[in-house]
Amino acid sequence: MASANQLKALLKSHADGDDERFYSIAMQLAAHEAKIGHGKLAEELRDMIDRAKERRGLPQKNAGKAVPIGRPRGELAGLLTVSYPKNRMTEMVLNSSLDCQLKRIIREQRQASQILEHGLSPRRKLLLMGPPGTGKTMTAAVLAEELGLPLFQVRLDGLITKYMGETAAKLRQVFNATDRTRGVYFFDEFDAIGSQRGLTNDVGEVRRILNSFLQMIEQDDSHSLIVAATNHPEVLDHALFRRFDDILHYELPDELHIAGLLKSRLGQKSAKGVSWKRLARKAKGLSYAEIVRACDEAMKEAIMEKMKSIREGAIRIAIEERIRMADRFQKNAQ
Repeated sequence: MASANQLKALLKSHADGDDERFYSIAMQLAAHEAKIGHGKLAEELRDMIDRAKERRGLPQKNAGKAVPIGRPRGELAGLLTVSYPKNRMTEMVLNSSLDCQLKRIIREQRQASQILEHGLSPRRKLLLMGPPGTGKTMTAAVLAEELGLPLFQVRLDGLITKYMGETAAKLRQVFNATDRTRGVYFFDEFDAIGSQRGLTNDVGEVRRILNSFLQMIEQDDSHSLIVAATNHPEVLDHALFRRFDDILHYELPDELHIAGLLKSRLGQKSAKGVSWKRLARKAKGLSYAEIVRACDEAMKEAIMEKMKSIREGAIRIAIEERIRMADRFQKNAQ
């Protein structure tokens, strides 16, 4: 929130007709909102300022640049990467169960103050489980966008080290950040931290890291969302599951959802007579991410060939290419 001095300076500059001073203070307010985690508000303020400058014919010093968003500094810069995603809930193709879960989480977060007033807590510690390409990473981005929060992705390459006790210390820095700056903190490939303590290849340091995480997430009472995602839920330690407020299960899309995704991505650009059901049968077994890539390849081909619309055959060829790539990947993984 703006300070009294900033508000007085803002009004005075407006009364004096000092446009440059007025916009400078307004940008300071936007930067302050970004620093305390109000990223969506900060971007809206910046856009309003740029539009106002454009109407008055003033130079837009910040055109094309985002308002500073309190990027992690010092050691945290090696542990967190920050962004403001633009993905919306309407872009996701989800089964009814997942759709309800995500909408409930967003609703609880938007009404968090009312929930907290009654001594209850909104859901904010989430575990996402499922195969690659099924929407786990996109979910973290959607939550950040829908709630107007920055997305902080935890960098495992910076977090996990070979030195005893260092990973736990860095993990503590991340959890301290959740309290200082509200946001969505995303732990991808979470099994690197949460593997079962009894696995045959386990070592003492792995147990210490897991125990540290269990303790920190249990004690965390910030207003940030902590989102962990894994492709291998079977290796997670059982003690983790009760630490999360909600567990979301992701699966490969069925033919109905594949058809819906294809139509939503290509419907306006496709030729008449395209059978989405036929294409969905062909694409069964692919992940959401692979289907999106197939759609993008079909669109690029149409652009390069200067085609006014995308034919069913072109879409089928793109799908077949993704199927071959997926098959080769599975063979190499065996």
